[in-house]
Amino acid sequence: MNEQVSSTGTTSTGTTAPPAQEQKRVERAAASTATPTSRLDRVLANPAARNLGLVAVLLLICVIGVVESGSSFASQSNVLTILRLASTIGVVSVGMTFVIIGGGIDLSVGAIVALSSVWATTVATQDFGPFGIIFTALVVGTACGLVNGVVVAYGRVVPFIATLAMLASARGLAEKISDLQTQRVTHTGFIRFFRAEPAGIPVLVLMFAATAVLGWLLLNRTTFGRRTFAIGGNAEAARLAGIDVRRHTVALFALLGLCCGIAAVMIIARTTVGTSSHGNLYELDSIAAVVIGGTLLSGGRGSIVGTVLGVVIFSTLNNIFTLQNLDTSDQAVAKGLIIVAAVLLQQRVARVPGTS
Repeated sequence: MNEQVSSTGTTSTGTTAPPAQEQKRVERAAASTATPTSRLDRVLANPAARNLGLVAVLLLICVIGVVESGSSFASQSNVLTILRLASTIGVVSVGMTFVIIGGGIDLSVGAIVALSSVWATTVATQDFGPFGIIFTALVVGTACGLVNGVVVAYGRVVPFIATLAMLASARGLAEKISDLQTQRVTHTGFIRFFRAEPAGIPVLVLMFAATAVLGWLLLNRTTFGRRTFAIGGNAEAARLAGIDVRRHTVALFALLGLCCGIAAVMIIARTTVGTSSHGNLYELDSIAAVVIGGTLLSGGRGSIVGTVLGVVIFSTLNNIFTLQNLDTSDQAVAKGLIIVAAVLLQQRVARVPGTS
């Protein structure tokens, strides 16, 4: 019940209300702490400005690529190569965005992609035709995600440990099923369909675009998305508000597993084989893309648009490294430095008052 303040400054409960000037001073002080003070902080507090900053970084990287590699970088075929390579890890990154916003993390995505690709390309699976390959990859990926979610939510195991165990198990199972052999896809119709380029755009890129649009709608226009932000921001408060946190956590990991299954179909179509080495270091690349895109590792904030830009930035950098014949070890060092820089920037953003 609200307190009533009399003309003498006494409340209905008998306490003395603060003078009006004092109230205004406190309100001004509170407003000043919720408003970013510096120009950089005001930019960081604005999601649209952050995305524009990522676009500016991408354009700067493209300029560097043109200066260093000339027509080799700017050619249409090279641009399509960048987008084609970005599409597979991009689908995984969209799913990873959901899990990280929800306060979790998944280190097993690369191993799940490998297991899905191997299981979907066994001789027995290929006997069911192209639809059998696609169905198996999606089911295996989703099942692995479900196991991760159940262990994390109901087993109360830290996501880092639970998914690390899945990483080892899934990669080992993939090696056992394939006997460390490369399994070739024999259905030419499957390969021809996914390698098509309607209107000059590869099907794999269209699949990535469709996944990103659906992910954006799910995150920003549905109750599921709002609950994901709520759980990542404060799981206990979300539970007290009536959200079934454990069931939602299982759904988030299952969604990421489904994205890994889709990525497995895409990588099978691109390479025409299934092998236990597929998806190597996908966990590093997808987490890096999500972090570069502005999603907080502590959860509660992030965007699909930022993740898509992060994926394209990372793929463009990889392409420039390759064109410059940079050693893979040097590439790994450069990636590590970029991730550290992105995390340091995140910490600055997290301290900015009023950040959304």
